Amino acid sequence: MTIIPVIRSPLPLSKLGAFFSIGPSFLHSLAAATHPLPPPPSPPRPPSCDIIQDHDLLCKSQHASGTGLHVLDLIDGGALEPDRSLYHALLKKCTRLGKLAEGRIVHTHFLNSRFSRDSVLLTTLINLYAKCGSLDDARQVFDRMPNRRDIVAWTALIAGFSQRDQPRDALLLYRQMVGLGILPNEFTLASVLKAASGLGPAADAIIHGMQLHSTALKFGYVSDVFVGSALLDMYARCEHMDEAQVIFYHLRSRNEVSWNALIAAHARKGEAEHAFLLFSNMLRENVQPTQFTYSSVLNACAVVGSLEQGKWVHAVLVKSKADLVGFVGNTLLDMYAKSGSIEEAKKVFDRLTKRDIVSWNTLLKGYAQHGSGDIALQTFDKMLRIGIPPNDITFLCVLTACSHAGLVGEGLNIFNQMKKYKIEPQVSHYVTIVDLLGRAGQLDRAKKFIEEMPIEPTAAVWGALLGACRMHKKPELGAYAAERIFELDPRDPGPHMLLYNIYASAGRWVEATKVRKMMKESGVKKEPACSWVEIENEVHVFVADDDSHPDLEEIHAMWENVRCKIKQIGYKPDANHVLLCLDQREREVKLQQHSEKLALAFALLNTPPGSTIRIKKNIRVCGDCHSAFKFVSKALNRVIVVRDTNRFHHFREGFCSCRDYW
Repeated sequence: MTIIPVIRSPLPLSKLGAFFSIGPSFLHSLAAATHPLPPPPSPPRPPSCDIIQDHDLLCKSQHASGTGLHVLDLIDGGALEPDRSLYHALLKKCTRLGKLAEGRIVHTHFLNSRFSRDSVLLTTLINLYAKCGSLDDARQVFDRMPNRRDIVAWTALIAGFSQRDQPRDALLLYRQMVGLGILPNEFTLASVLKAASGLGPAADAIIHGMQLHSTALKFGYVSDVFVGSALLDMYARCEHMDEAQVIFYHLRSRNEVSWNALIAAHARKGEAEHAFLLFSNMLRENVQPTQFTYSSVLNACAVVGSLEQGKWVHAVLVKSKADLVGFVGNTLLDMYAKSGSIEEAKKVFDRLTKRDIVSWNTLLKGYAQHGSGDIALQTFDKMLRIGIPPNDITFLCVLTACSHAGLVGEGLNIFNQMKKYKIEPQVSHYVTIVDLLGRAGQLDRAKKFIEEMPIEPTAAVWGALLGACRMHKKPELGAYAAERIFELDPRDPGPHMLLYNIYASAGRWVEATKVRKMMKESGVKKEPACSWVEIENEVHVFVADDDSHPDLEEIHAMWENVRCKIKQIGYKPDANHVLLCLDQREREVKLQQHSEKLALAFALLNTPPGSTIRIKKNIRVCGDCHSAFKFVSKALNRVIVVRDTNRFHHFREGFCSCRDYW
């Protein structure tokens, strides 16, 4: 079957009223941009603002006994007349530059002046403290305001709590404000909508969000670009995508923020086709993408492993002449690594204008996914040599790389180094050590490690041991690990299937049938295995025994032709990978209809000779398919890259990059 990008049409305007009849990020930094505060009214410029240039406002005191700022020293010395506009300019500059310490100096100074009760200056001060993250100070100034607080002061404090991920405080302030008879404006609603979307549980968030939507309708703010974008983001975060699209399509005007909100929502949900199409439409409407746009679209590419689409987005980014800085560069690096091109990922890393800990961790994770354990260790050593301190994610990436490459001694040494950097191992680190030992066949040692852990083992820890038992055909220990998992997480289908596979591969069909029966009785369902391949910007998905594809006859004929060729150079079907109670012939037939083989045959039909084929699979690649792909790469002189849930396999000239250690 073929997945074709589609965007659902918006609901007609006539249905909007009935649809929202309610009674009375995306990226965190994007949310702040979604609803800027209205600036407090600026006082007239005094002569002092013409004497003191903007770049001199925050110059330090010239002597130790000063206030801390030279301009305030001039006021104290009588050289300048204290003026509210000068204080206002100082506070605004501190806010713009994030200078909290200097802002406190200005605060102390004007409290001792005749402007200590000035509501405009106090509101500007609330805004300064809120945007610099000092919410206690902001609240203290707000509570001590001597005059009636206006909508700007309320909005400044509400926005501060909202943007600092304290949504319940923001909503409580909003209710207090409304209870005093102060009506919200568009900036207030945008801020409080952001707070509603950050509540966590979707049901709680959507109730508050829809009530606020009703208020926006009542006061006519729904079409406002800031309120509309905040509404859109709220519905998208609550996974009410139909409502989000209604808002989007009926905004009076759409800016980059509203486009970003919808694109990011589709990217979060893994709906890459929708994200790509929206990005294309955004460019077509001459809306300039921002760093948030590129980051969201590149994340969507990474999720589905769409290398060609990712390259196109990269080309648009290069054409915009933007530097590879911050999270955009790191997201681009991650996209190439997750799309199967670790070489391009390294090139992006080398071109980053600044490499932070996220950059290093992303590269290390890429090497881990591609099974390049030795290179990951070399990169880790280089990172330490140049003085970048590792964090817990760094160690997790390096441990994973060691596990995938079979570097047991090196992995245990890295694990012990965590104490040196005063990093406490998390559950994920213990899981990776169990996986490291288990993959290497040291199952008793892995079990002992679990028993001696300083924390209670989780289902994930026992799951790593169960996976190793499946790999090394140890049904008794596997059953023991599975029992521990069933106690901790009985609804997860993965352990049930692993235990079933352990019994089935050992020919113990009675026990395997019992596991299936237990799954049926408890309502646990197995996720269908599927593989997909991208051809000319279309994603083609296949499942085992697929009979729905229009090119099915050609696909089967192609695979039969390929199968004959690889049998001539040594391929022998391993029917043990068909875990069904069938006779040998039936199992061999089933084996040739696995989803990754169908995807490969389709790719061979639709790609030029010699080009690289990239296949993704939603579960671990089948052992027989792994063997067959090695022979195909040799017989047809093709490079085949397969991404499964654990790692990448690069097949070239009869060999796999995993060296059959997976």
